[in-house]
Amino acid sequence: MGTLIDVPSPPRGRPRYRQVADELRRRILAGAIPAGSLLPTEPQLIAEFGVSRGTIREALGLLRAEGLVVTEHGRGSYARPILPVTRRGSDRYRQEMELTRATSFTVDHDLDWSAYQLDREFREVPASSAIAELFGAEPGTMLLERRFVFRAYGVPQQMSTSSYPLDLVAGTPVADPANEPWPGGNFAQLRSLGITVTRIVEKIRARMPVPEEVQTLRIPGGTPVLAITRRTFAGDRVVEAAVDIVLPADRTELEYEVDLS
Repeated sequence: MGTLIDVPSPPRGRPRYRQVADELRRRILAGAIPAGSLLPTEPQLIAEFGVSRGTIREALGLLRAEGLVVTEHGRGSYARPILPVTRRGSDRYRQEMELTRATSFTVDHDLDWSAYQLDREFREVPASSAIAELFGAEPGTMLLERRFVFRAYGVPQQMSTSSYPLDLVAGTPVADPANEPWPGGNFAQLRSLGITVTRIVEKIRARMPVPEEVQTLRIPGGTPVLAITRRTFAGDRVVEAAVDIVLPADRTELEYEVDLS
């Protein structure tokens, strides 16, 4: 006589699609469905759980909203892959500052940037009221606007829109998108113009992404982003402003250190 297995009954009145979602969630979190692996197909799930196609789609929709499942046309649904984590902290600015002080920078196209890729678009635009306020300038002041999408190992990690006053960079190598990525970042760019950064001010907030951010950064449904507004100072003058630097919250870790000595 075979051994009987006691399978607990699902809570009465709990919708079937939630029962299916609960079981698939359990498998994903337990590693039975590894990160990046395809889930069973809809026909397989229908047969396993004895429910309708609509019930399966509701269950998958719930898991997508939780950020556990990604669905791609032509591929199917799969457990969200584990993505590289971006760690951002106040130390990064100190390190960039020390690097620019210790090094005489030129634009070097032979550097190994294989770990990441950079999409960029530069254009000259008049400052909107919001951007002009960051610079402490008049609306309509001409800026060099730079749009970036950073990818690490093929995975989009961050997108940003940052600006320099056009009168600061016009006609210089800093205004040429072909020179990106620039070793040392903004610190080195400004130093090449004889400008020393003295202070960085950032404001960070969490929000839900807009459709362009969802598409560009491949953000799973229900996942918020961290949006950073940055001002870069040389003395009392704002020489660079960024709004927004957008990072998906599911692959970002913020770490700050405050020295109180």
